[in-house]
Amino acid sequence: MNESLKLAVVGVGALGRHHARILSEMEGVELVAVAEPNEKQGLAVAEACGCDWTNDYRTLLKSVDAVSVVVPTFLHRKVGEAFLSNSVPVLMEKPLTSKVEDGEVLVRLAQEHGIPLQVGHIERFNPGFQQLADWTSEPKYLRTERVSPYAFRSMDIGVVHDLMIHDIELCLSLTQEMPSRVEAFGVSLVGGHEDVVQARLTFPNGCIADLTVNRVTPQPARTIQCWSDAGCAIADLTARTVQTFSPSEMMQSGQLPFELAQAGIQAVDDLKPQVFGGFIESHQFQATDTDALTAELSSFVDCVRHRHQPVVSGAHGLAALRVAQHVLECVEAHQWDGVPDGRTGAKALLKHYLGQTHSGEETDAAAA
Repeated sequence: MNESLKLAVVGVGALGRHHARILSEMEGVELVAVAEPNEKQGLAVAEACGCDWTNDYRTLLKSVDAVSVVVPTFLHRKVGEAFLSNSVPVLMEKPLTSKVEDGEVLVRLAQEHGIPLQVGHIERFNPGFQQLADWTSEPKYLRTERVSPYAFRSMDIGVVHDLMIHDIELCLSLTQEMPSRVEAFGVSLVGGHEDVVQARLTFPNGCIADLTVNRVTPQPARTIQCWSDAGCAIADLTARTVQTFSPSEMMQSGQLPFELAQAGIQAVDDLKPQVFGGFIESHQFQATDTDALTAELSSFVDCVRHRHQPVVSGAHGLAALRVAQHVLECVEAHQWDGVPDGRTGAKALLKHYLGQTHSGEETDAAAA
């Protein structure tokens, strides 16, 4: 297949319009159309990208070689099922679907038709994460933080499906196994779904991953920390910097600063400046400025052209979705008062602030 691939983008909102722009400029790709129910938005993107606009994605089922689907999560199964059933490869924005059983349907369809189903876990294409993954060995401890101001986007899902699923998928890719235990709690801050969640994943190989997400913070941050036999690596996924810490030859030879101080072999004041540099080597790297979305879309196009499995397949996306579902179940089961008939779930504290009891009734103070 050497001719240009005909692609379309379904959903050209805040993120989908970037999918369309990048595909319209990609060598070997012809962006034939964008599908968008909002006529004004759809026409504007179509004009900018030099392609057609339609308000009905079903008109594209027989005319494209592949499609990128960037619609609200609750529509993922419906739209994905339509294209996969017609043997059209799909790049589905994350999360794969909102429900595990819906994700299973899409994965099964892709397998039955022998076509690529890629899930848009874009952080796998982040050069900062890739450099961390290349440096580290088998993880023993992972710690992630992903926080941002409230953007009034992805309001059909909570912070677990919106943000944490990125880090869940990164942890699964590093450990290469599913967690054997999941613990989590979280709260809703602005109403609707959960906005803040803390989770701990314990893996069969002994690795522990602590994940923090918050979509109602003043400043954004995206970091991942990985401890392994190689040492510790910390990646700033926004700045795309990686800092590594590993034992020096001095440490590996058995010269430990604690023991040197305890034995009086060296003075503490002499040891302090040697901790980093003498005993622990630290290096900082700046990853490349490769655009992660462009890399993700290029990888998808390559999968379609050569019919190989995506870097982040439907099965990978489904695995992350399963863990996310376990996290949500833990969040809703968390007992804030430590008793079964007390306050439970993400909305319990918000209800308290609004003057409601855990049964939904107003408190005396609120009623007054």
